[in-house]
Amino acid sequence: MTSIYEVSSNGRTAISTELVTEKEQINENSRATNGEIEQLVTVGETKSQLRPVAKGVYITIHGHFYQPPRENPYLDAIERQPSATPFHDWNERILHECYRPNAFARILNDRGEVVGIVNNYEYLSFNIGPTLMTWLERHDPEVYGRILEADRKSAERLNGHGNAIAQVYNHIIMPLANKRDKATQIRWGKEDFRARFGRDPEGMWLAETAVDYPTLEVLIEEGIKFIVLAPSQAQRCRLIPTPEIVDPEWHEVGGAQIDPTRPYRCYLNKTAAKVGEKVAFSQKKEERYIDIFFYDGPISRDMGFNDVLSSAGHLAGRLGLAIHGDHRPSQLISVATDGETFGHHKYGTEKCLAYVFTEEFAKRDWTVTNYAHYLSLNAPTWEVELKPVTAWSCSHGVDRWQEDCGCGGGGGWHQKWRRPLRDALNWLRDELIEVYEEQGRRFFRDVWAARDGYIGVIQDRNQENIARFLANYGCRELTPAETTDALRLLEMQRLALLMFTSCGWFFEELSRPEGVQILRYAARAIELAADVAGVQLENHFVELLAKAPSNVELFKDGAQVYRHQVLTSQISLQQVAAHYAISGLFTTYPKHERVYCYSADLKDYHLQRMGPLTLAAGQLQLCSEITLESTEFVFAVLHLGGWDFHCCIQPFTGRRSYVQMKEHLFDAIKEASAAGAILAMNEHFDGKYFSLRDLFAEERHRIMRLLSQETLLRLDQLYSQVYRDNYGVMMGFHRDELAVPQELQVAAEIALAHRCLTEAKELYHELCDLSSDSAYLGLGHLTELEAIAKEANHLRCSLNIPEVKQTLEQLILRSLWHLLQGVDPQTAAMQIERIERMIALGNLLHLDVSLERAQEVYYFWLHSHLRDAEVPEGAFCPAWDSHQLRRLFQLGELLKVDVG
Repeated sequence: MTSIYEVSSNGRTAISTELVTEKEQINENSRATNGEIEQLVTVGETKSQLRPVAKGVYITIHGHFYQPPRENPYLDAIERQPSATPFHDWNERILHECYRPNAFARILNDRGEVVGIVNNYEYLSFNIGPTLMTWLERHDPEVYGRILEADRKSAERLNGHGNAIAQVYNHIIMPLANKRDKATQIRWGKEDFRARFGRDPEGMWLAETAVDYPTLEVLIEEGIKFIVLAPSQAQRCRLIPTPEIVDPEWHEVGGAQIDPTRPYRCYLNKTAAKVGEKVAFSQKKEERYIDIFFYDGPISRDMGFNDVLSSAGHLAGRLGLAIHGDHRPSQLISVATDGETFGHHKYGTEKCLAYVFTEEFAKRDWTVTNYAHYLSLNAPTWEVELKPVTAWSCSHGVDRWQEDCGCGGGGGWHQKWRRPLRDALNWLRDELIEVYEEQGRRFFRDVWAARDGYIGVIQDRNQENIARFLANYGCRELTPAETTDALRLLEMQRLALLMFTSCGWFFEELSRPEGVQILRYAARAIELAADVAGVQLENHFVELLAKAPSNVELFKDGAQVYRHQVLTSQISLQQVAAHYAISGLFTTYPKHERVYCYSADLKDYHLQRMGPLTLAAGQLQLCSEITLESTEFVFAVLHLGGWDFHCCIQPFTGRRSYVQMKEHLFDAIKEASAAGAILAMNEHFDGKYFSLRDLFAEERHRIMRLLSQETLLRLDQLYSQVYRDNYGVMMGFHRDELAVPQELQVAAEIALAHRCLTEAKELYHELCDLSSDSAYLGLGHLTELEAIAKEANHLRCSLNIPEVKQTLEQLILRSLWHLLQGVDPQTAAMQIERIERMIALGNLLHLDVSLERAQEVYYFWLHSHLRDAEVPEGAFCPAWDSHQLRRLFQLGELLKVDVG
């Protein structure tokens, strides 16, 4: 008998001893003891093989966190999406509604005060799409870091098995992919996971849980231990044959009747040989298998579509209904849903998860686990056979991604476009394979090994890393031009995978953003193929798209969608240069600048203003960070005033011609003649020009706002004058309780909003002045803002000032951090008062200022000082006296943090 260790749900460790045999473990009539989590024993002479054993009730809630890649393939950045307003794009919106709230999930008391902040990822089983993780790493490193930290902490709690599992790279429907693409999707998913989490993935999430046996075969070849499927994907199951039970009965479970409380083993090619009257199953190496967990379908649906997440008690109660009362030693209650359910689809439900993970499950003596950990304790004793081709979101196999099956339809629209779209992209993929193999042999020893290894470049496009990649996979040392062609081919293949992202077929119409996005990937891949091999694939591709009927009369078919929404979004290097040249009139660029995924090296620049005209000319080198394609341009841009720009671009042909062009243009502008300047430009350029509308949307909108500022300032001054002149009249209307004329009310609201915004900007600049840390900074501007707020309320003005809301949130957070980090007792009272006044000002202006970030800073600072149950007198901020501490705790109450 040897000792075992046991980890309880609250994390404390106890020691006990016990003998467990495999036969005892699979005896489902033996009595289970909740709370006994793990037993590790060895037995001397017994013939039974012993292994870690699970006992009790285990809970796994899996979140599939994923957003389709939305980046413009020419810019490697997401452009503004108006439908996500007030956020820049949908990734940013869902970050604020879901990904961040789950990283800092609140537990509140009955007064609405924060008593705990929980990283839900530490308890959720989860997968996060690699493309989404890349976006998070760029745009919110704090949340990204919390996710990585959560996996580390869960691994520490669960014997080395972290909560995170991998995902096929860009969410393609695996049964519809060829074998080579299946392998790359898995290899890229594994490598991306390894680079982020620092370990090999044990499990992998399949897009839409779409699976067939060829997919299982590749998963097994790539060392994936388990996957998660819907119960409807199983066909039949039985006990795994043993010497005692040589031919167990199969149970048909095709109607989603499979028991989801246990793991199953799925064999690819199990062999058997008769020995006498018994069947002995061979244990040869060719006997390959993968383990499968099936989530509880009814509870998972209730989480997404009913009120199960309305409270922790409700969720725990619903999970409890799934527990079998047959005294089996252990069982796993497993549910799975889109991770965006927790906060985005169902607002605030991350709080339910936080409480149920840390409080409710422990009360019931249930253990929060993940699939890998449970599998380490409870190896499958049942095997399963799957239906041939299935997915969790289509009852017709995988027809949702290739046929007019009705899934995802709405409003009477058909999906007859799905099959032609699939056929067109399959044709393009096969054509691109020929280009890649034929051209790639010039650069790579093994073209497909190079594609699999390209994930390392996708993760880090540093030129040194690219050089290492080419040294590893190249067949020889490449010239710069050959390096560009090699990278073009690899990028072409990356886009050939991205164009099969499942979201393109998921909904009811081809012209939706998801369908347009995958066509943009296809268009860029076609362009790269033409650059490298000179092949023209676009015409036939468009012919195939013409067979895809659209539900929208404007487009008619996929060919028109391509022409109207895809071709118009293509970007050339000349357009990047024009973007740089025009925006340079409003931005002081350094010598070296990054413009989206291009590096811009300004060789020469000269600008001259003459009355209403502005002329700039320069020499610019642009280099793509993706393909290392580099071109040197000369440019000239003439601003004629307002929104009227005339910009010309051409390749740099030599210093002499560039200097002559520049001298001629600046001589012409001295005449202050727009026509003369344009004629001079046309003499040196090809006549083609770019205007403001040719800029990328983000920069175009910024310049439009800048050009409008002078007009808006004049309007603000006009409205302010109207307001001042008629203030007494407005007061008269209010005294007599009469409706103020709309013209006067609008004038008051615009005038007060302008004053408020001006003072808020001044307050921000003063408080962010790093040269001074005076506690008196900003008090004058705060006083003026308070007066404006009282005036607006008195006149019943509704001020549209989102910028002021954002400014106050930033200043409250910054001031609190400075207070807590600086810990200067001499100025603490004034700093606290300033923070309190800013919070009150937000309320006075009815801005609904978010204090969440400030709550987090205060909460973690407070608990870092109160880590122990009891703090010796004087140990908590010894430099602070009791009065200052009371003021500090009062600030915590104002921030809605429990300081009791």
